[in-house]
Amino acid sequence: MSAPNQSNTNSLPFLLVGIPGLETLHIWISIPFCFMYIMTLLGNGMVLLTVGLEESLHEPMYYFMSMLATIDLVFSTAVVPKMLGVFWLGAREIPFEGCFVQMFFIHTFTAVESGVLLAMAFDRYVAICNPLRYTTILTSSRTTQIGLLSLARGVAVMIPLMGLLTSLPYCKARVIPHSYCEHMAVVELACADPSISNLYSVIVATLLVGSDSAFITFSYGMILRSVLRLPSREARLKALSTCGSHVSIILVFYIGGLLSMYLQMFSFGLHPHTQVLVADFYLTVPPMINPLIYGMKTKLIRERILKLLEQLAGLRISPAEKDRADPEKGRLS
Repeated sequence: MSAPNQSNTNSLPFLLVGIPGLETLHIWISIPFCFMYIMTLLGNGMVLLTVGLEESLHEPMYYFMSMLATIDLVFSTAVVPKMLGVFWLGAREIPFEGCFVQMFFIHTFTAVESGVLLAMAFDRYVAICNPLRYTTILTSSRTTQIGLLSLARGVAVMIPLMGLLTSLPYCKARVIPHSYCEHMAVVELACADPSISNLYSVIVATLLVGSDSAFITFSYGMILRSVLRLPSREARLKALSTCGSHVSIILVFYIGGLLSMYLQMFSFGLHPHTQVLVADFYLTVPPMINPLIYGMKTKLIRERILKLLEQLAGLRISPAEKDRADPEKGRLS
């Protein structure tokens, strides 16, 4: 009897609270999240479109930026539409399977983004420390393989965790005091011992974040040493500027992730709505600012985006139109 009862219980949907204690302000709170989601779609979509259309950007560094933009789009789309549904329509219900699908996408692509950031650090290391071998080490096919390997790693570490979480009986209140299916908030609703899944998630997160951040730190340490040895001050500034955007993205990702995780594990006397807001902003702010950071810092990306915007807006005048506007020039030609 216990197995059917557990199956019936686990088929029931969960209920998302939104921002605990701030339910009356959901409409106002939704405004910045809606704005950030629109900017995320526009910014990352523009990066993907620009890199796809401009052959001069078909290089490993820009391929990795495209991967990052794709991850950001998946991140936001997995969380924000449902969050806005809770805020605007009071659509708090989320199916049992849908809750874990959302959780799978969030944590899988967190691991994938960490892998892509490591790949971007390796790309800059080879470009600056071993430039003569750059085109032979980082070919287009090898760049694709690195991206697929990052995706496979994220999926591989999350499948066992999802199996552990979905096998738990959830017979307590189905209310999740969060805006999305946050891992720790959902596990607290289980009426069985979740220590195995908690131990697995801690070990995996520690190994992934620890190893990736260690290799990234080593890569940029070697880059800094090589940059400081360059004879030209202009070359040093150019190299530091190129790497500056990547370092900014890395700091936002890891610092935001650690802050969100520790606030979920330890309340530090903060109100629940503060913990939830920090977690929500971690999943919505980096995807919005990532294209802005490397769009402003990377000159070639910035120039190509402006060029593409001019073409889309019809601001660029064709040679034939120029000749019609300047008859004298047309006669001379």
